[in-house]
Amino acid sequence: MSTLPVIAAVDGSDDSLIALDWAFEAALTRDAQLSVVHVQQYPAWARPDALPVGRPEPEDDTVLNLARRYLEGRDKRPPIAYHALEGAVGTLSALGATAQLLVLGSRGRGGFASLLLGSTGLAAARDAECPVVVVPKPGRPVHEGAVPVGPGPRVVVGLQVDSPDEATLSFAFAEAARRGARLQAVAAYTWPLHLWTTATAQILPPDEDQDAVEAETRSLAEGFLAPHRARHPEVRAEAVVAPGDAAGQLVAASRHAALVVVGRHRRRLLAPARMMGSVTQAVLLHAASPVAVVPPASAEE
Repeated sequence: MSTLPVIAAVDGSDDSLIALDWAFEAALTRDAQLSVVHVQQYPAWARPDALPVGRPEPEDDTVLNLARRYLEGRDKRPPIAYHALEGAVGTLSALGATAQLLVLGSRGRGGFASLLLGSTGLAAARDAECPVVVVPKPGRPVHEGAVPVGPGPRVVVGLQVDSPDEATLSFAFAEAARRGARLQAVAAYTWPLHLWTTATAQILPPDEDQDAVEAETRSLAEGFLAPHRARHPEVRAEAVVAPGDAAGQLVAASRHAALVVVGRHRRRLLAPARMMGSVTQAVLLHAASPVAVVPPASAEE
């Protein structure tokens, strides 16, 4: 069994129970322990000496008791542990140092998607040291896009050909292998290209034609996929190259997908803090499927 558990964050909301279902199955497929965690949050500005002394006991936590009842009666179960914690927003993110996955719902008891995701979900996806999976409520509507949906389980991964993330691709291939799913690597390219000239204050048409840009994007994508295909010959992987906004293509591809995998920004010299890219944030807010946000490998950070 893996030494690192799958952590499911619960808060008593229906959305967190949906995420608990996802984490339960993930722990089974990974032969890992499932750790069910309830963090009683206090404001970041609160003084520690003004807070109640002592950590709550798991047996006295009504949210954890709800989770226990929810998981009762399931025949095949991973080992399960329950933990009651208290702390600020960063407490949940810090748990990523001791987990292989951190799983949470897209909305909490407040009911406002952008509010919870802006505080708890986005903070965890931005800061946790392990991949973070955000599970939306089923039935979220998304528009159709250029990515073919097709029958059967699919794992979708975003591929930036100008800045490929090996950790993200590795996670996506491994997840597809566990699920017996095919993998779609979505590489979006900007079109039409517009060049601004200050000499005439005009927007000029691009020098290259669209077919050439698409062919170059596809060639780069296939090259980045090649070593992962060699490591996972059982995974049927395809590069899906499409014009337009990367976030829009990934959100459209999330329709009926088992999982969408996106990367987190690497740290940069002039911006050493961890960051969340705009594409990743848009996918978290709008995708119809669960979304895994994968941090860069430690050497890359």
